[in-house]
Amino acid sequence: MVLAMFVRKFSSLRVCVVGSGPAGFYTAEKMLKAHEGAEVDIIDRLPTPFGLVRSGVAPDHPETKIVINQFSRVAHNERCSFFGNVSLGSSISLSELRQIYHVVVLAYGAESDRVFGISGEELKGVHSAREFVWWYNGHPDYSKFTPDLQSTDTAIVLGQGNVALDVARILLRPPKELATTDIATHALDALRESSIRKVYLVGRRGPVQAACTAKELREILAIKDLHINIKEADLLKTSADEEEMKNNRIRRRVFELLSKASSSAAPHPSLGQRELHFTFFRKPEKFLESSDRSGYVDGVNFEKTTLKGSAGSGNQIAAGTGQYEDLNCGLVLKSIGYKSVPVDGLPFDHSKGVVPNIRGRVVSSSDDAQTEDGLYVCGWLKRGPTGIIATNLYDAEETVASISEDIAKKKLTSASSKPGREGLSQLLENRNVQVVTFTDWEKIDSEEKRLGSLKGKPREKITDWNDLLQVTTK
Repeated sequence: MVLAMFVRKFSSLRVCVVGSGPAGFYTAEKMLKAHEGAEVDIIDRLPTPFGLVRSGVAPDHPETKIVINQFSRVAHNERCSFFGNVSLGSSISLSELRQIYHVVVLAYGAESDRVFGISGEELKGVHSAREFVWWYNGHPDYSKFTPDLQSTDTAIVLGQGNVALDVARILLRPPKELATTDIATHALDALRESSIRKVYLVGRRGPVQAACTAKELREILAIKDLHINIKEADLLKTSADEEEMKNNRIRRRVFELLSKASSSAAPHPSLGQRELHFTFFRKPEKFLESSDRSGYVDGVNFEKTTLKGSAGSGNQIAAGTGQYEDLNCGLVLKSIGYKSVPVDGLPFDHSKGVVPNIRGRVVSSSDDAQTEDGLYVCGWLKRGPTGIIATNLYDAEETVASISEDIAKKKLTSASSKPGREGLSQLLENRNVQVVTFTDWEKIDSEEKRLGSLKGKPREKITDWNDLLQVTTK
């Protein structure tokens, strides 16, 4: 009760949230509720808000995007403002934000990728799943990205999580079914001309350890006229597997779905039928260069694996067996995890791709027990690229609770005057930064919906950065 009273009296609190994805908007929403009178500004380097809800969620998953309505209500709060097209690092520095605001919460997610670090990873035709996802979702950074879908009939997706299943599903689903979604037109056109007929989903471990959810798996298995291939030998369970499934309902359900798909599948695909192969117990050793096309990928060399360790001691680990095999393909999509990127003045754990923190409080690099006053993190930057959209809600609650505790302890001095929104606006104006407000975004939103209606789509995404900015000036 005392904490709540103190928080509400701190009416001059100026807060900046960097990143307008789920982590950013949930943080803003919780801050506005917890601190009456506080002003919360959300900045994002893109001219469009909502982060991965817009650029990460698959176009054929419209129900997942409904959370945008909730975020829009937050943006319409009179104490909240959106500053789009503002890049941390180039438009404004972190140190400047900390001078302008009492509280800075970094929630800008993950805009890079983990890498294998193996031979051939630089070959043309080897891409990250993030690049492919941003391409088909119309991210302005990837409007010119052109994955070659015509020079090969086989794609290998490395990974078996939900993102891996998303990209495999987009490759295999009939384009006419995607035509009524908000998929980017350039991606739909490429998929219509695609020669891909066979997709391998490859995992280091077995079907019990597949990282996808039952919902995502059920969806890809339900694609019409798709031949599913799973080797019976891969479905043999060990006692450790049984223990894992006993303690994890999701893993048990995923294994059951894979087993059912295997037993009900035809022994061979029919002529022209698209194929989805679940390949387990394989880890990539190197990417193979084509002998016909110099600099292009022609396959992956895999080492066969076996599981070591017991379920009781945690996840079973894939260990190499010294046996190898090649799998030919002309396209590789690496779905092995997103990775956050650091900014100047921010402590960063490069191995984990996160900012060291204690319940959202950023830890100084010089002292593991010392935290930075007024600087916090939330979302993937805080915990790594794990969880679902709702996970960011709990994450935001913890970070906002830490902020409230620090206010109560007077770590964020209430007597200290900060310019907040006015200071940010003035600085960006002096630097000739074209700020995209939420009202500007609504112009983009309206134009995309208008263009989409002409094609029978919910929206036609504007994918060029300059075109997005131009719409805001109309």
